[in-house]
Amino acid sequence: MIYDFVVIGAGMAGASAAYELSTQGSVLLLEAESQAGYHSTGRSAALFTRNYGTAMVREINGLSSGFFTAPPDGFCEHPLLTPRGALAVAPHGEEGLLDPVLAASTPANTVVELSVADALEMVPILRADQVARAVYEESVTDIEVAMMLQSYLKGVKRRGGVVETRASVTALKREADVWEITAGRNTHRGKTLINAAGAWADQIGAMAGAEAIGLVAKRRTAIILDAPQGMDVAQFPCVDFATNDAYLKPEAGKFMASPGDATPVAPQDVQPDEMDVAILADWIERHTLIPVRRISHSWAGLRSFVPDEGPVVGRDGQVPDFIWHAGQGGYGIMMAPSLARAVAAICVDGPMPEDFVKCGLTQDILGPERLNRVKD
Repeated sequence: MIYDFVVIGAGMAGASAAYELSTQGSVLLLEAESQAGYHSTGRSAALFTRNYGTAMVREINGLSSGFFTAPPDGFCEHPLLTPRGALAVAPHGEEGLLDPVLAASTPANTVVELSVADALEMVPILRADQVARAVYEESVTDIEVAMMLQSYLKGVKRRGGVVETRASVTALKREADVWEITAGRNTHRGKTLINAAGAWADQIGAMAGAEAIGLVAKRRTAIILDAPQGMDVAQFPCVDFATNDAYLKPEAGKFMASPGDATPVAPQDVQPDEMDVAILADWIERHTLIPVRRISHSWAGLRSFVPDEGPVVGRDGQVPDFIWHAGQGGYGIMMAPSLARAVAAICVDGPMPEDFVKCGLTQDILGPERLNRVKD
């Protein structure tokens, strides 16, 4: 069989693209691991906020909001979003770090200044001497990431698509306008190849003969901590610490904490660095009232960036029928619904979605050729 579209990578980017493409033709979705979403998707902070990332990322996040609030009929059984809110705090002498956060406020997604007293009442595990200024964004929500990914995968299969796991791509060859893809023990054929391989996207590009986009994978560490005894933290907002990108987020009655690290690493099944975990535990005890008696769980995830930190979505400039869908950084879950529509349009040589056009998000702006223009 010759598939119309073969998508490499079944994280959120690949699964959402396959879902949109499955209305346009036959789709094969290949995943190297034994389960979809094993790497970045399964290790996400799972928050949706319009006021996060570069200007391009914020625009794309906005284009996804309609999907999150009103997904297609039958897509999922429960809402994709639940209220969370986000509190950002700064210590004495660093109050100005919150000016850009406050400036990102929009009428639809407001960021408001809070008194220190109100901030401490909202999140009583903060140390009073560490909070000199606070701002709050109410519209930030949790994303039901696991349900969202499974809904995309079920949707692909329901529309006749094929999902194959344990299918690591080891060779790519294009002859007579058809791609031959060696993946796991099988060889598949497809007309158009979509590279949604996350941190491995440049490796897949090299197999296809495409020029590298300069993707850098960066490790981000996270730990799970017990909440103070007797404290119900379920309604606490996420807390961002302006000085170093660290954050705390309620997670199933506990706290997830991250130092917000971004350590460049080779693409891999990344694991937490023990020193990073120890430094984070010490930092938490100095900045909050959470006693770090034990760390329930620790892990690390990969966030992949190109130099301008925007996603790369578009046809390769040299290799025919090779579509990049990479470089989502730490924003991939939020951008997935809208970028998947853009990928589907590009794959069939159709016009960009109307909402992209209205925002000025053209194929030239999203595609890999923009990176060459920057280098020139």
